[in-house]
Amino acid sequence: MGIRIIGTGSYVPDQILTNRDLERMVETSDAWIRERTGIGSRRITEAGTTDMAVKAAKRAAEQAGIFPEELDLIIVGTSTGDCLFPGTACEVQAAIGAGSAACFDLSAACSGFLFSLNTACVYLESGEYETALVIGADTLSKTVDWSDRGTCILFGDGAGAAVVRREESAGCIGPFIMKADGSRGECLKCSAVPLRNPFLDKQEDAFGYMAMNGQEVFRFAVKTVPEVMEAVLEKAGVPAEEIQYFILHQANERILSSVAKRMRQPVSKFPMNLERYGNTSGASIPILLDELNRQGKFNRGDKIVLAGFGAGLTWGATFLRW
Repeated sequence: MGIRIIGTGSYVPDQILTNRDLERMVETSDAWIRERTGIGSRRITEAGTTDMAVKAAKRAAEQAGIFPEELDLIIVGTSTGDCLFPGTACEVQAAIGAGSAACFDLSAACSGFLFSLNTACVYLESGEYETALVIGADTLSKTVDWSDRGTCILFGDGAGAAVVRREESAGCIGPFIMKADGSRGECLKCSAVPLRNPFLDKQEDAFGYMAMNGQEVFRFAVKTVPEVMEAVLEKAGVPAEEIQYFILHQANERILSSVAKRMRQPVSKFPMNLERYGNTSGASIPILLDELNRQGKFNRGDKIVLAGFGAGLTWGATFLRW
C-alpha cells in the first residue's frame, strides 16, 4: 500500500493589492519591493480563512473524483482561523458535507500545510483512515501592520488543498522530516487574544500585529532549508539530480534562489508564483502544487521535494513520488 495525492485545489481572492497600491500607503516603491522580494502583487480576502479553505477543498475533491462523505480526516494548517473555536477544519467539514470526517487544525505558521500533510500520512499509514483532505489556508492581511513597510509588502491571503489516499499505487509520500527551534520564536511573532479577566490588576489591550526580524529569518531559511532537503533525500536514497521539482514555501525570491545555489541545482527546478501572490504562509506550497498539477507539469513517477519554513521557528521537507 502507498499514500499518494489524488487531487489538488486552490483559491486566491479576487482583490489584488499591487506594489503601486502600497506606494500610496507606505514609503516604498515597486522597484524596491521587486528587487528585494520578487513580489509584484498579493491577494486580499474580504471573506476570511474558512471561505478560502472551503473553495480550495471543493476543487481538490472535485479533481480527486470523490464525494465529501468519503473523507475520513480533515486537517487544516492555519494560524489565522476566523474563530479560536470551532476550528477551521470543522467549519470546512460542515460547509462541504463531510460529516464522517475527524477534523482538527494544526498551527505551524508557514510550515502548516507541510506539517499537516505529514501528519495525515501517519494517520493513513496506521490503517485507521483511508482518505484525508489536507488544507493550508491563511489570512495574513489581518495580522499585518499596514504602516510597517518591512512586513506589509510581503504577505497575502489564499488557500490550497490536497486529497490524499491510501491505496495500492506506485505513488508515495515520504520519507519526511519536521524540525522546530522554539528558542528562536521571537524572530517571527504575532500576539493572540490578550489576557482580559476581572482578576487582573492590569488589562492588556487588543490583538497584536505581526513582528519579524527579516534578516534573521533570511539567514535561517537559506541555511536550514537546504540542510533539511539534503537530509530527506538521503533518507529517500535519491540524489538531488533526480528531483523534477523542489516546491518550496514562497517567501522571497532571493531565499529561493539562494537555496537553489546551495543545493547546486538549477533555479528552473524551483518554480515560483510569489510574484503574483506574495507570501501566503501555510497556503503557499499547496497553491503552487495545484497550479503545477493543473498545468500538467507532473508525470506519474516524478520525484518531488516539498519544503517549508516559518514561525516557531519551524521547518521541514517531504519527499514524494507523484
